Amino acid sequence: MSRAQRLLDVIQLLRSHRRPVAAGRLAEELGVSLRTIYRDIETLKGQGAHIDGEAGIGYVLRPGFMLPPLMFSEEEIEALVLGGRWVAAQPDEPLGKAARNALAKIAAVLPDDLQRSLETSSLMVARRDPAAGDTELPVIRAAIRTERKLRITYCDERDNRTHRTIWPIALGFFDSVRMVAAWCENRDDFRHFRTDRILSITLTERRYPRRRTDLLQEWKQQEGMSES
Repeated sequence: MSRAQRLLDVIQLLRSHRRPVAAGRLAEELGVSLRTIYRDIETLKGQGAHIDGEAGIGYVLRPGFMLPPLMFSEEEIEALVLGGRWVAAQPDEPLGKAARNALAKIAAVLPDDLQRSLETSSLMVARRDPAAGDTELPVIRAAIRTERKLRITYCDERDNRTHRTIWPIALGFFDSVRMVAAWCENRDDFRHFRTDRILSITLTERRYPRRRTDLLQEWKQQEGMSES
């Protein structure tokens, strides 16, 4: 276990108890010596953790302490790497570039041991070739981000073409297709649109009249999706 991982685990263990926790119990749960626990407690105090107590009595973490934002566990590092590499492998070039930049920024400020974990991760993602509908993704993401209406020409599974004005609220990434969830003005209801069936798309200057977060919650309820 890396030292950064162990310090994170000490904080998490203290957070899970409202009463003082003996150093011996911390050492037993983490599989380290008492001396290591005492040293880790002092290190965490030096980093700003408000830990009360002392050897022989126990330790308690006072409420309000926030972990440094880049104090990731090793599994969290793997999740970030896998997610970042998956996004970078997609044909959406602006989003892929953002993913690569984000991983580089994270790597630049991580402790040395975690930085090596990020750089040497063996979790790989195969690059996906561009497919129909991929070129529309940056426009759709921009519309969702700025809560602006889209005008689209859509071809359904029966080859029927319609012109619609939609309020995009979510973009789903599936193995073989990308799906837009949106409020459709033509149908006065929520609808789903496959990006590979969008024949033309225009980002308008008009913002839709309701907040996207409210629409998203209503859509989730209609679809029977959990709020978690």
